[in-house]
Amino acid sequence: MIDKTAREAQAIVDARKDFAEALSDLGLMAPFFDRTAAEIDQLIEAAVTGYIDSMQTQDNGPERDGRIPENQIPF
Repeated sequence: MIDKTAREAQAIVDARKDFAEALSDLGLMAPFFDRTAAEIDQLIEAAVTGYIDSMQTQDNGPERDGRIPENQIPF
């Protein structure tokens, strides 16, 4: 958990709609339907934090084609 600024906190709240749309598109809304806003925000924050941390630690090597090798998905 990070100490969020007001803008960061609002961005997480604003991302709920996109998160819900993605869950619906993937047929995954049911398991998340009864989750609290705080739990949804925790998932969004984890994804954003992981993304930002990765972007900050990657070297300036050549860009990849955007595909993620299946063996790199940690679940």
